[in-house]
Amino acid sequence: MIERSARMLAIIVARIGDTVLATPVLRALRAAAPEGSLDVIAHPKRIAVLEGLPFIDRLVPASGMRLVLQRIRRTRRYDYAFVFGNDRPLFAHAFAVASHVVGFRQADEALNARMHVAVERPSSLEHAVLERMRLARAAGIESTNLRLEYRVSDQERSAAEQFVASLSSRRPGPLLAVAPTSFPTKAYRDWPEERFAALFERLFAAWPEAGVILIGDARARDVTRMLSETFPGRVASAAGRRSLRESAALVAGADCYVGVDTGPTHIAGALDVPMVALYHCRHRGRYLAPLQRPSLEVIEHPATDAECTVNTRMDAIDAETVWHAVARQLAVRARADQGVEGARSRQDVHDGHRGGAER
Repeated sequence: MIERSARMLAIIVARIGDTVLATPVLRALRAAAPEGSLDVIAHPKRIAVLEGLPFIDRLVPASGMRLVLQRIRRTRRYDYAFVFGNDRPLFAHAFAVASHVVGFRQADEALNARMHVAVERPSSLEHAVLERMRLARAAGIESTNLRLEYRVSDQERSAAEQFVASLSSRRPGPLLAVAPTSFPTKAYRDWPEERFAALFERLFAAWPEAGVILIGDARARDVTRMLSETFPGRVASAAGRRSLRESAALVAGADCYVGVDTGPTHIAGALDVPMVALYHCRHRGRYLAPLQRPSLEVIEHPATDAECTVNTRMDAIDAETVWHAVARQLAVRARADQGVEGARSRQDVHDGHRGGAER
């Protein structure tokens, strides 16, 4: 059992999605040691997704890990180190600074013997969050809160609102934030641009004043350029123009998010925006989609696991299916907005009556 004052280190040198998927575990670790601390070493290009999380005391980019760990050895040690990964150097760093190391069982039995607990991986496929939660459970920590976590700062939210307002394409109707591409090594997860075009045609037919903002890195520019040129004045691209956190703030301010299986989709899963997520048959949503999350529709590739290969195209998911999911999620947002406005109106009436009584 983790002591209430335990000093803990988590090492997560991974992609955006894998980093976000670890946040329920990090939250559970810190909750188990309210008088202790939790430092996190993360990939320097993905560490931004953990910024502002209240259960992390210090973030350290892995690029500076060696110097930081040398300083730690001179000043203090950790009681526990949790390693999310399989690289031997990560375990070497953990053994150097922590009294107890917890990680998944490795092929090297000598390494396993050095661990405080070598956690068995599941014998069959398990949701990614539940698999990572095994590390916490190995330290005697149970948690029923499996929600992903990401924080958008007030400054980032304000900047996103200003960016959207500055777009010539911005209209008063609902706003979709869309991540159309994954990354090159897993491009088979991309939904074809012609399918997105068909989706947008349906959107604009139902909501002529709707708008779409496309997000992604510089590699998504070709796809986003085509879509923005196909729908001038209605679809705008922020791909390659905004940082990861700036793009996340755009997602947080949208009325609905639509995305393929990629980093921004995991981030959207940690936000409150209604969302529609598309998953390839090699990476099923039932193992990756955010848990305990309202206003979510998961669209799975229709191919069976036996049929599925990296050559299985995502165009098997038709635009009509995605459109109906988007329409339902926009309706959810509209009802929520009406509820807020209704509550404000009722409060205004209440305040007016109270003011009259005071006068």
